Amino acid sequence: MRILLITGLSGAGKSVALKALEDMGCEAIDNAPLSLIPSLVADGGKKEHSLAVGTDVRSRDFSPEHFGGMLAELKANPKHEVRLLFLDADNEVLQRRFTETRRKHPLALDRPVMDGIMHERSLLQPLRAMADAVFDTSEWTGGDLRSAMRGFYGTEERALSIFVTSFSFKHGLPRDADLVFDVRFLRNPFYDDALRPLTGLDAAVAAFIEADPGLSDFFNNLSGLIDPLLPRYLQEGKSYLTIAIGCTGGRHRSVFIAQKLAGFLKQKEYKVGVRHRDIDTEHKDK
Repeated sequence: MRILLITGLSGAGKSVALKALEDMGCEAIDNAPLSLIPSLVADGGKKEHSLAVGTDVRSRDFSPEHFGGMLAELKANPKHEVRLLFLDADNEVLQRRFTETRRKHPLALDRPVMDGIMHERSLLQPLRAMADAVFDTSEWTGGDLRSAMRGFYGTEERALSIFVTSFSFKHGLPRDADLVFDVRFLRNPFYDDALRPLTGLDAAVAAFIEADPGLSDFFNNLSGLIDPLLPRYLQEGKSYLTIAIGCTGGRHRSVFIAQKLAGFLKQKEYKVGVRHRDIDTEHKDK
């Protein structure tokens, strides 16, 4: 029996994640009391199926100590494949989400939302440390989260799902990046008036960057570094890897290299998702 427990900060996307899992054929249950989860597992143990359970500070009898004990018991059963996913996001993003939806934070019914967020973050820190995977949804759309869930839990065979993202250093590193590479040394198409309005997805920009004499050696070294690491990540139990490629503006060089790297990884038959975080961000590159 495959069991995925989902917890994390309120507003980080647990409902979206559970709905995505339900669409994939999992039995999905939200806001389950901790005391009932072992019974849910036992009731479903007569046949092979997948169970996804969301539980957090809203749940009756919830506590990190109780959760940790229950998780240890479930993982001790060799008949079950049990994984814990923790959903996180920036405090300011969570506050904005609550403001936009006009929902009350479960730990701040009579206090400012930020007080509840800070209290919840402190309370759940032990569970974050226990998690098999942590998804930071600060910069994700609902579609990004659904795609991540398909990669994380959508295949019957255990596999490594890879997410390649381009970004602008001006706007900070992606919070969920496992590996970060800087491609600002490549020739910058921004200084070509004809290429400036385009992106790394356009053929003209791709040709410009491909003509850089330093590209071939760099990409061979980059792929040669990453390729042997991936089986080792999987061997160590990692199922989801984010590789971030950055340049100054996040529109040309990083986009092209992210696409090229994703193509290389797909040829290796890895499950790969691509996102260009800052491709449409209004800015002036340098």
